[in-house]
Amino acid sequence: MRKANTLVPLQPVERDTIPRIFFGGIDRHHRDQAMMYRAGGKWLTLSHAEIETRVTRLAAALSDLGVGTGSRVVILSENRPEWAIADFAVTGLGAIDVPIYPTLPANQVEYIVRDCGASVVFVSNADQAAKIAEIRANLPDVQHVIAFDGKGEGVTPLDDVLKAGETAIAAGRFIEFRERALALGRDEVATLIYTSGTTGNPKGVMLTHFNLASNVAGCLQHGLGDIIHPGDTTLSFLPLSHVFERMVDYLYWDVGTCTAYTSVDTVADDLGEVRPMIAVSVPRLFEKIYSKVVSATGIKAHIVSWAKGVGLRVADLRVQGRRPSGLLGVQYGIADKLVFSKLRERTGGRLRSFVSGGAPLSPEIARFFLGAGLPVYEGYGLTETSPVIAVNKPDAIQVGSVGRPIPGVEVRIADGSGEILTRGPHVMKGYWNNDEATREAVDADGWFHTGDIGELTDDGFLRITDRLKNIIVTAGGKNVAPAPMENVAVMSPYVSQAVIIGDRRAFPVILVVPEWENLRPWAAQQGITATDVDALAAEPRVREFLEKEALGGLAEYAKYERPKKVAVIAHEFTIDNGMLTPTLKVRRKAVEKEYAAVIEELYAGSSAGKV
Repeated sequence: MRKANTLVPLQPVERDTIPRIFFGGIDRHHRDQAMMYRAGGKWLTLSHAEIETRVTRLAAALSDLGVGTGSRVVILSENRPEWAIADFAVTGLGAIDVPIYPTLPANQVEYIVRDCGASVVFVSNADQAAKIAEIRANLPDVQHVIAFDGKGEGVTPLDDVLKAGETAIAAGRFIEFRERALALGRDEVATLIYTSGTTGNPKGVMLTHFNLASNVAGCLQHGLGDIIHPGDTTLSFLPLSHVFERMVDYLYWDVGTCTAYTSVDTVADDLGEVRPMIAVSVPRLFEKIYSKVVSATGIKAHIVSWAKGVGLRVADLRVQGRRPSGLLGVQYGIADKLVFSKLRERTGGRLRSFVSGGAPLSPEIARFFLGAGLPVYEGYGLTETSPVIAVNKPDAIQVGSVGRPIPGVEVRIADGSGEILTRGPHVMKGYWNNDEATREAVDADGWFHTGDIGELTDDGFLRITDRLKNIIVTAGGKNVAPAPMENVAVMSPYVSQAVIIGDRRAFPVILVVPEWENLRPWAAQQGITATDVDALAAEPRVREFLEKEALGGLAEYAKYERPKKVAVIAHEFTIDNGMLTPTLKVRRKAVEKEYAAVIEELYAGSSAGKV
């Protein structure tokens, strides 16, 4: 294993600020379809020209409201064209936008708005406006609230703001926006992104224009430009409040795609309607799709199992740049017709590839999709690194890794701890109003300490083991990385979510949330009459079955690593119940706290859930 990567230099970046990406995209593409959105059950489009007009008018109106260099402007909204339009307008003025997840409760929104000192808040609709109204008395810096949709007391509709901007331009109060925007320095702060935080208050990550622009350029130079083409349709459904989707959307704009805005809740239908060529996601989507395919029953189950085996063999060839031939080629043709072609059709029929990030992707799921003709290029990064550090690509893919570092990015593995360190133009300027935290995260030599444990292979691929803070140290002093085993557990079509607990305990245990859509039919076949999830979770035969499903694939792990007991959790971990972050990562501390009694029962020696 290597201790550091061989740095690939970042070539000169012409479009090195967000305004230069924005106006560069307009000048080079001029498309009638630059953005898509759903309204009244139909998909509507916006052209580059329409978007430029709206951005300029909004910038004019914001300037009249006192927004300028260094001002902070909050965007509290779901994904939609107005989100991007507000972003381009704010950053074009030299102001700093502050995205907030619309799923956050009012008290967390209040903390962020107060901490950043925002003077203007964009909200998507009446629900978000009500959230701001609830805390407005505690937000002395907020002067204006602008709603993309709807009206309300103390709220100005976006349409009215755009009209005011048009008036300002006609009156000559706002001229040469393009020239002013293009003159902005690339080292100015463009955005404050508050980490979702699995513990404690979130920290505001200051990212400069060049942090983001260098990441766009680095990804394109790395080879992602080979899978994204001008005129492609792309799907944006991960929250734009997260830097992963946001940076990718800048990349889409730079390349000249048409981006369709939607949400995780409707993505299954939207894939078929929009028929994108590429989309980025988190592993949860791929786990759901995989689970649905392999949960087939009867004769179909045998066909799917056989096709999956063929596909995995083909995937291993594709990693080597080879194609199936002979008998395997014939088998793959049959498997493709019976199974894989139908999967591709369900994703719209035009999808060339996915890019995955945000959490580890199971190697077997990655191999399955690659064999199905839907390669998933897994990458890695953090909010503080703008975000991409490394990513797989068509001509260099290693399943189980997150690829090689992109151009301009240095990676080093720390001696002793194995922590991943990174340095380069992608590393944040620092944490907002928190110099101490900045010094803890970025050392004197400019290395950002990621908090992740990993290794660099001899051929330069980065592999992630787990978050440093997630490592379980048992009472016997053994180190256990839970994430890889959790990924194996959710490979079962009957397991939706899994969390391993065991820090300072005699042994690890695992909490399992069933995939009820698949488990209910199984239970009915066993003659179990209960249908309520709580009753099913308490059924001994269900518990015994789920124990085998969750632990069956863990034989290769050391005895001290494997969970000794299993608890079945009836209800899914969600954002709403506080068990998941807005990017669908498990809040381990929240899960431990919520299910403390269940966990204690496992360790107390109860027969319930005992393996």
